[in-house]
Amino acid sequence: MHFYWLTLAILSAWRVTHLLQAEDGPWDIVVRLRLRLADGFWGSLLDCFYCLSIWVAAPLAAAIGETWTERLLLWPAISGGTILLQRLTEPAAPAAVVERIAEAETEDDDDLLRK
Repeated sequence: MHFYWLTLAILSAWRVTHLLQAEDGPWDIVVRLRLRLADGFWGSLLDCFYCLSIWVAAPLAAAIGETWTERLLLWPAISGGTILLQRLTEPAAPAAVVERIAEAETEDDDDLLRK
């Protein structure tokens, strides 16, 4: 197996996982699918990017792996690469929330604590 195939598998897994978990899809097909499956196991699977990436990575690992050992190692590797790619591309948390927490920790208006 070449590094090229691993890269393609990670990019493919990210694309399919992101489509199923976060996008509407053409003609809102994916949204309708998520709404139809909302109350069951499959609906909860489509809500979690990390969980879904494991199952999207499985057939890709089976397709590009040459031995069973390689396929078993590729499965979490492709899922892990997908998750890393998701973390790199998702928007950062708002900085205002972090600043407010820091301000609250430094204030000295603790009325209930003894000095």
